[in-house]
Amino acid sequence: MIDQSWYHKTQNAPTFISAGGVVVRWEGQQVYVALVRGEKYTEYILPKGHLEAGETLEEAARREIEEEGGFSQLELITKLGIRERFNFAKTNWKVTHYFLFSTEQINVKPTDPNRYYETHWFTFDQLPPLFWPEQQELVQLSRSILRNRE
Repeated sequence: MIDQSWYHKTQNAPTFISAGGVVVRWEGQQVYVALVRGEKYTEYILPKGHLEAGETLEEAARREIEEEGGFSQLELITKLGIRERFNFAKTNWKVTHYFLFSTEQINVKPTDPNRYYETHWFTFDQLPPLFWPEQQELVQLSRSILRNRE
């Protein structure tokens, strides 16, 4: 059962804009999805984070994906859409813009000096549990978009 309180904005909650995305790579006919995990968590997430002053949404997504996932060579496929919810502490309303990128990079090292993340590759059919339900939805949307491109 999903706690729906994450998805109902309260009147005085400040709004923050963030960006991130789904990163995929091909190995022959197989498509792999990159997911990240913090050192204290069992669930995975898509790399994402805050928008800094002067950045476009795509630039913010690329920076956050490099910081959390380690990917510096990304090719934009499409924008996936926007998802809204409270942050982990339920203090700020987050409006996150998600993009779909492809890469040829495999072994990467996240660059965020303040947090520890591990990047792992999964096929669409062997995805682990994701922490945020809307991110699972975005991964499946990515799968649908990639199938339509074939």
